[in-house]
Amino acid sequence: MQAYIAAMPGWKRDVGRQLDELIGKTVPHVRKAVRWNSPMYGIEGQGWFASFHVFTNYVKVTFFKGTSLRPVPSGGAAQEARWIDIHEGTLDAAQLTEWIRQAAAIPGWGKS
Repeated sequence: MQAYIAAMPGWKRDVGRQLDELIGKTVPHVRKAVRWNSPMYGIEGQGWFASFHVFTNYVKVTFFKGTSLRPVPSGGAAQEARWIDIHEGTLDAAQLTEWIRQAAAIPGWGKS
């Protein structure tokens, strides 16, 4: 995980570090892995609840059961998943922390 984040380009590296730190503080027993070229976060026996992926102009944060979150992330949708795009200087730590807390409390996707 740390090698992936260290390889993120420019300002996106700081976003990756902030996301990893927020998730680790909010969910102390989080399980981490890099799958499909994306950092994944889950809980043992409960599944994956979030991931992020680096794009040219933003970092996409996906909550796999995002339709269950309040407010529902508004950046995009696919089935139950919802995501937001974080552009340089737009990370809202308070809102992300609340979504992370909610997402970790519900059954996730797949097996962690």
